[in-house]
Amino acid sequence: MRGVGTVLALVVLATLVATFARRWRIPAPSLLVVAGLAVALLPGTPQIRISPEIIGLVVLPPLLYASAEDVSWRELKAVWKPVGVLAIGLVLASAAAVGMVASLVTPLSWQMALVLGAILASTDPVAVTALGRRLALPPRVQMLVQAESLFNDATSLVLYRVAVSVAVASAAANWGAAGGEFLLLAGGGTLIGALVAGVVTVIRRRTEDPVLETVISLVTPYTAYVLAEAAHTSGVTSVVVAGVVLGGRGDRLTNARIRLQLHAVYGTVVFLLESVVFSLIGLALPAQVRALSDGDRAWPLYALAVAGTLIAVRLLWLAPLSALVQRKGGVQRPSWRLPVVLTWAGTRGVVPLAAALSIPVAAKDGSALTERPLVLVLTTSVVVVTLVVQGFTLAPVVRRSGIALEPDHTEREEAAARCRLADAGIRRLEELSELEAVPDVVLDRLRRGLNARLDDARDRLADSTVESADLVYRHLRRDLIAVEAQELRRLYDEHSISDTTRRRLQRSLDLEEARLADA
Repeated sequence: MRGVGTVLALVVLATLVATFARRWRIPAPSLLVVAGLAVALLPGTPQIRISPEIIGLVVLPPLLYASAEDVSWRELKAVWKPVGVLAIGLVLASAAAVGMVASLVTPLSWQMALVLGAILASTDPVAVTALGRRLALPPRVQMLVQAESLFNDATSLVLYRVAVSVAVASAAANWGAAGGEFLLLAGGGTLIGALVAGVVTVIRRRTEDPVLETVISLVTPYTAYVLAEAAHTSGVTSVVVAGVVLGGRGDRLTNARIRLQLHAVYGTVVFLLESVVFSLIGLALPAQVRALSDGDRAWPLYALAVAGTLIAVRLLWLAPLSALVQRKGGVQRPSWRLPVVLTWAGTRGVVPLAAALSIPVAAKDGSALTERPLVLVLTTSVVVVTLVVQGFTLAPVVRRSGIALEPDHTEREEAAARCRLADAGIRRLEELSELEAVPDVVLDRLRRGLNARLDDARDRLADSTVESADLVYRHLRRDLIAVEAQELRRLYDEHSISDTTRRRLQRSLDLEEARLADA
């Protein structure tokens, strides 16, 4: 009962802190980490140990899946080349640099320093997504940061497995086998994730039961993860691929009522899991520090050195890459702003913590891995530093860089799209009126509603839209909504609007369709 009470208290605390973070318009992950640290330092706070199985199996799959569902196929295809360079090249460079620095400035052996580098080499999709929700980044920049964090885990995982085998078994690093393992992890995870997405697509097209749809949606990330891990491939990659594939098809697989329900359920799940897991990061650090030996008391300096190395390597890697991309795009004087923002957005989070917790306690010969506590403390410390320092300052950095979208940019784009949707509905209404098969009172009611929406949308652009009759009205309005949804998809396919605007307008149509069904 004490353990259950502790968990409930943690959930309540995390939820309250996250709620206040939203109200105060500050990054929730950063405030949650600070709150966790503050609570852990209070006298009488029970010591909390985080299980790697809980993080890896219970927490990660739904959070990764939710992040992957937000990825736009169209925008991902536009940035896949730089994403590939970052997901492989930058991970390798970061791991090598951190391993070298850690072996020089810390008491870690080169084997465990390499483990630390592999753990911290990749950015974290959960943290990146959570921090980036409120930023007004251009769509391609946002997609580059998010896609990099989603697809660089396979490289980091291969490095981690090689490094752990060297540290635990005292074996030589077999880089030839590592290349084959990377193909197995990434390729196998991609294949299993695509297969899971295909099966789920077939099932969801044949059901309209909201409860069953919700259960399928919740089970999908766990299925993709468990099947991939059972096949000794990358569970993270499998979940990400399944999320990307199904996220791009979500509007075509379900109706409006189910989409709204899934949005509410998954929003609740993600909110609770993110709140708890970021609080746990702060709560765990003091207990990990107490487990250190007396010779490791300089760990804060070690952590700062490692965090500084990660930031420096990332900037040195991104600056020439950004200049090359900008020159190819016709920019004569490349801007420094983009690499700085991309560097500062590269936070670490839940995935590195799960990897560090899974380091074996003993070597193959039975001897204890005495350096494991220091690796765990440095990993958690770097995660805390990136979430707190970069998390609290990321929004000001984006604003100072000048690449952030104007506050009214999205509103203008949305208002213009609403005009196009209303025009499509009015054209369809005129076609129906010529058939003379609909009562005039219903046509007038529909026309007034569409004209009101059109006027409202135009105003936004200028500043910066009897029982049997009700039944016919609802039927025809649903028909018009279908036409507007088709026009919305056409605008998106023609690159006239961004994925953010498409999602917001689709949700608006879903809400109206749901209200018509409840009327």
